[in-house]
Amino acid sequence: MNRHGTSSHRVVHLWRYAAGFLTAAMISVLSGCAHPHKAPANATAPSAVENRPEQFAGAVSEADERYARHHDPIETLHGMASWYGPQYNHRRAANGQVYDQNAVTAANRTLPLNTLVRVTNENTGQSALMYITDRGPFVPGRILDLSRGAAKATGVYRVGVAPVRVDVLRAPESLTEGGKWCVQIGAFAHTGKALRLKRELEHRYPDAQVIDFAGPTGHWVRIRPAGEGRATADSILRHTHPAEGNAYLVRLN
Repeated sequence: MNRHGTSSHRVVHLWRYAAGFLTAAMISVLSGCAHPHKAPANATAPSAVENRPEQFAGAVSEADERYARHHDPIETLHGMASWYGPQYNHRRAANGQVYDQNAVTAANRTLPLNTLVRVTNENTGQSALMYITDRGPFVPGRILDLSRGAAKATGVYRVGVAPVRVDVLRAPESLTEGGKWCVQIGAFAHTGKALRLKRELEHRYPDAQVIDFAGPTGHWVRIRPAGEGRATADSILRHTHPAEGNAYLVRLN
């Protein structure tokens, strides 16, 4: 009986304690609603960017997927695609982003940078949505260089090269007008050959900017005509026949 009475006394005590705690909590909440807490004058509210999960800048978003489902291509290209990977990984791509070989992106020589495209493997039907973030391929007869991630998504990874259809869905600039253009020649295994060609081109095109630079696959020479117009770059391309290396028309932006 004594244990029974002691147990009941403890239950009553606990209920009183809980009731007191709840009352204090309610007063605290109500007073908080009546007098909202003010942040210090020097406090900075977290921005949306800070709260957003990190994402590769060239990644396709859900909004991109919706756009692609409801819009027809503004242009369609057909040609051969290859893929590029380790030797370029973590280097700056042409659009300024850091290239990630495992992301789903692509390189093209003439489409505006950050153009949204759907790439379809014409042998297998596999397709993926991606952005043009880089320039290339610098191999005759190819129109697209896929990142390793994009090559896996489209079934090009194992075969290395495959015919593709490139549906251009959205571009930040006109595909046919404007743009900044150059002619790029290379790649040279020896720097001396590139420098000799550079001097020759400087003499031939005194109004153009001729530069040489090293890339992962060799040394390159680039001719940027005055005004950087496509017509001038096209003319230079037609009249440039280097003894070594290949010449390509390349859009800079």
